[in-house]
Amino acid sequence: MPEPSASPKRRGRLLRFGAALVVLLALAGYLAVQYVTGGRGAPGCRVVSGGDDKAAYDLTPEQAVNAATIAAVGTGRRMPERAVTIALATALQESGLRNIEHGDRDSLGLFQQRPSQGWGTEQQILDPTYAAGVFYQHLAEVHDYAKLPLTVAAQRVQRSGFPEAYAKHEPDAELLSAALTGHSAATLTCDGRPAATPATGPDGVRAALVRDFGRDALQPAAVEVGAASTPAPASTPGARTVTLPVDTDTSPAKGRGARQRGWQLAHWAVANSSALHIERVQYGGREWIAGNTDSRWRTVAAGSGAGGARQGSGAVRIVTAQ
Repeated sequence: MPEPSASPKRRGRLLRFGAALVVLLALAGYLAVQYVTGGRGAPGCRVVSGGDDKAAYDLTPEQAVNAATIAAVGTGRRMPERAVTIALATALQESGLRNIEHGDRDSLGLFQQRPSQGWGTEQQILDPTYAAGVFYQHLAEVHDYAKLPLTVAAQRVQRSGFPEAYAKHEPDAELLSAALTGHSAATLTCDGRPAATPATGPDGVRAALVRDFGRDALQPAAVEVGAASTPAPASTPGARTVTLPVDTDTSPAKGRGARQRGWQLAHWAVANSSALHIERVQYGGREWIAGNTDSRWRTVAAGSGAGGARQGSGAVRIVTAQ
């Protein structure tokens, strides 16, 4: 004889209990994530306006690294800030500033460049430094690109099926460009939570600097590119510090002063803080420290090792986890 089925009232109570349990578990999971990540759903970065308009744009550490590379390659090629803005807006539209390995037909990478259309090999296109360089190469061939509307300049390089799409990214690209070319000071911050990759110390920072800025661009500034770390215990700050002097305008980008170069390098370091396990960046009397709740740039006292209190003086100092 079959078991009598549960009454409608009992089934209703069970359904309500199950729904409440699901909600409680979801809330517990959310609170756990908030506790572990310091109140933000995931480690992230933020760029803000250097003016009074309170504009801001949030991005992931991966996006920040790629944006910093695009800016570094642009200034290394003596491209103006407008060119960097065009490149960043293009990458935001094409890939969301992610180095993706797929796309329409054979499109790849930050700019969704196609090997079959002569942009390079798959391996080259998936190298963000190469991809940014070849984008700027084509942009430089566009007559008066800096005077054109952004969407027109980008389209003459990309030949996209949706040419108007680039325009919507212009405000965010302008914020990123101002920070990552050093035009705006202390406007890029990141949580700086270390990525799940081995820490590489100062040598890893030097290698990444060469990757993005080039060896020739750094050596005139008295940077010991590829040199061994200071022969001291890894626990001491000196053994974990990369110092980039910027007192003299040695930037290859035309019209860029030492202060702008310094803030570009400082923001580059913050953008790479998760990937390279960077704990502290100092420049121009300001300091960023990983792990702070708001990750703000704070004013530091003169003589504290932050390159002096005077804006634009001294050196950029990058302190790694080991």
